[in-house]
Amino acid sequence: MNKRPVTIDRDSRRNFLRGAGVALTLPWLESLPMLAQTGQRKVASGPPIRFAHLFFSNGVEPAHWWAKGAGAGLEFGPAAAPLAPIREDIVFVRGLYHHLGLKSTSPHLGRMNLLSGAPVSLDPKEIRVGTSFDQILAQRIGNQTAIPSLSLGIEPNELRLEDGLSMIYGSSVSWVSPTKPAPKEIYPARVFDQLVGDGSGRQLDRSILDAVLEDSRALRPRVTSRDRQKLDEYLESIRDIEKRIDFAAREERLEGWRPTLRQPNMPRPGDQAPQVVPEHIRLMLDLIVLAFQMDRTRIVTLMLNNDLSQMNFRFLDGVRGALHLDLTHNGKVPETEAMYLKTNQYHVEQFTYLVNRLKAIDEGGSTLLDNSILMFASSLFDGDAHGADQLPIVLAGHAGGTLPTGRILDYLEKGDENRRACSLFLSIMDLMGVKLERFGDSETRLPGLV
Repeated sequence: MNKRPVTIDRDSRRNFLRGAGVALTLPWLESLPMLAQTGQRKVASGPPIRFAHLFFSNGVEPAHWWAKGAGAGLEFGPAAAPLAPIREDIVFVRGLYHHLGLKSTSPHLGRMNLLSGAPVSLDPKEIRVGTSFDQILAQRIGNQTAIPSLSLGIEPNELRLEDGLSMIYGSSVSWVSPTKPAPKEIYPARVFDQLVGDGSGRQLDRSILDAVLEDSRALRPRVTSRDRQKLDEYLESIRDIEKRIDFAAREERLEGWRPTLRQPNMPRPGDQAPQVVPEHIRLMLDLIVLAFQMDRTRIVTLMLNNDLSQMNFRFLDGVRGALHLDLTHNGKVPETEAMYLKTNQYHVEQFTYLVNRLKAIDEGGSTLLDNSILMFASSLFDGDAHGADQLPIVLAGHAGGTLPTGRILDYLEKGDENRRACSLFLSIMDLMGVKLERFGDSETRLPGLV
């Protein structure tokens, strides 16, 4: 039976392998635009720009968070030291904060407005903050992909109160509306099902690779040898994640607190989240790469931990016992402060890992990192003092060649009007093709960014 292995969607310029009622979006292959020619007409093709935000809770130790120099000569303080291998791919931003957000009086959850800049409602009867800019992007350009956006996390939502306020603020960084957080997925298996299924979370009966194997074999002779290698690596990366999810679901270890019940006393409802924090985080980061590489979504947020996190970091050498909240609210005790530094370094290492993964993926003369904007940030600066008068922010990626990197942008001495984090968000949205006159507390773009 004759059948075409590649379907060209002429409206979205996306390419699919199809089989058994499912479609697998291909990565960018330089050969595929040639397959879409009709007569003398050649279909325009080029990688899209993606955005990902990695959130870490409870800020930094200010004395350890700094950068100086430029380009290959960029130097970093101890907390930011893991940025050194990617120094030429980043922008280290100092001095931005949320003017309206500082009006919140809660010492903790009043700061949980990182991606909106809006004041948090201090009325316990009302959940209200602000629509986050990642969801503005999803509303405007999310229809270009099967999944408008992904909101990911490692720790589950918390239902308790803190300072009289709901911990939903501390469990959510992405907000669909001022009163509704985006559903946060912490199960890698469910994320994977979305990516390789139909976009709605439908779990496939068997491996997507088996379903499209015949089509992929038919495609290989029609692309260049360079693209054949890329296609093989791409399919193998999906198989690898499948195997790791299966392995993680069987693990019985748990970092931090151990419940009295070691085995479930009810039938297993589905794949469980990995019970080892580093494995869980790396799986989520790899799924972000896969999501971007498949072009299933172009907008992702990942909370490495919740605000006032209950995560235990004893998986790090030299960190003992205490929860992350206790390590960060340390009263400047030297021993505890040293462990706080290790958690900061660990979070930065995860951002560096994502940058390097994206940088290693070729998209036809440019890399996936070249065609991305990544933001690493916390909602506090000085975690111990609950200070948010400036925010630790690092950008990475080149936004299709429009974002210069390997530099520091320091706004501390530029006056309050030039220190609005929402100006940065307006600029990022511009780079993603979404132009607003105003967002949050700002009507202007961030000077000097592009």
